[in-house]
Amino acid sequence: MAVINRIAGFAEEMAGWRQHIHANPEIGFDCHQTADFVVERLREFGITEIETGVAESGVVAVIEGQGADAPDAPVIGLRADMDALPMEDRTGAPYAALGRGASHACGHDGHTAMLLGAAKYLAETRAFQGRVVLIFQPAEEGPGGADVMVREGVLDRYGIEQVFALHTLPGVEAGGFYTAPGPIMAAVDTFYIDIKGVGGHGAYPQETRDPVVAACGMVQAIQTIVSRNHDTRQSLVVTVAQIKTGSADNVIPETAYIDGTIRTFDKGVQEMVHRRLSEIVAGQAASYGVEAELRIDLGYPATVNDPAAVELAAGVARGVAGAAPVITDRPREMGAEDFSYMLEQRPGAYLFIGQGDAPGLHNPAFNFNDEIAPVGASFFARLVETAQPPR
Repeated sequence: MAVINRIAGFAEEMAGWRQHIHANPEIGFDCHQTADFVVERLREFGITEIETGVAESGVVAVIEGQGADAPDAPVIGLRADMDALPMEDRTGAPYAALGRGASHACGHDGHTAMLLGAAKYLAETRAFQGRVVLIFQPAEEGPGGADVMVREGVLDRYGIEQVFALHTLPGVEAGGFYTAPGPIMAAVDTFYIDIKGVGGHGAYPQETRDPVVAACGMVQAIQTIVSRNHDTRQSLVVTVAQIKTGSADNVIPETAYIDGTIRTFDKGVQEMVHRRLSEIVAGQAASYGVEAELRIDLGYPATVNDPAAVELAAGVARGVAGAAPVITDRPREMGAEDFSYMLEQRPGAYLFIGQGDAPGLHNPAFNFNDEIAPVGASFFARLVETAQPPR
């Protein structure tokens, strides 16, 4: 792997940062200790323009290169998420976060360490034009720290023109890069259906309006959205995840509850699903003589990469990946990512970096591979130097 020599020289230090963050996981917007650790490192690097408390516990820092004060100075943004997942750590590592009820099972500890490594190098060399804005973000796992940062004006306030992010990916070659132009991760919405009928004795169903049967009818009809209403040439997932009702084997309950997830890439498809869910719930409720209320929560939008940004990032990746692959036609993921909010506002790209053989993401045994951190840090550094080369 053709990592930058200087970054390779502090690989052990990066591993220490990452393992400290891993041992002290924080959830959602409550990433204050992680933010404090990040700020301490940034100040050690000589970075002085640092804003804290963004989206409650996020950190934004600026490194100035050549001609940073010029009115047309270019500005690039690099983002790393900091939050952990609400699950126990089963890595078995000596630095495991035992008994914390939180674990870095999605690699955000590694993302933060990679961006810190790039920050240390860029603060030393400053061999680029303009400014680089480092974005350390909370709450990617929910409810969406990137959305809050965008709404708080981070992209506008710092004049960010394009923005990039990395995410570790287990099960593919360590140090490789995987991305694609256009949509790369799905939009996610959640639907909830509350059904109210008339309960009664199981021996006398004629005296009831059974919400169980109505719920079954709705679930069956929901399956036709993908199979009969959707253009088969486009990607769509509609999953019913929960049906809750009843309390005894001889009681027809009064209520039932259904929920599930919607995954789309196209806004037209998303709107079609919302419309059909509304029609199905209303129609099935009427046919079974029950009342039903549908609620849809809009989640993260689709993550859509800018083609020119992907081309730039892929060229940089080829320079640091060495013998590892750089794939620019990775199939779309049906998972979701809140970096999408930033990509809705600015051109940029989201890339996966190979973790090697490992348990899957969100598995309590997942542990970031420290050997790839210098590769990711070198990618970020070279990206800045390539996008904004010194004159």
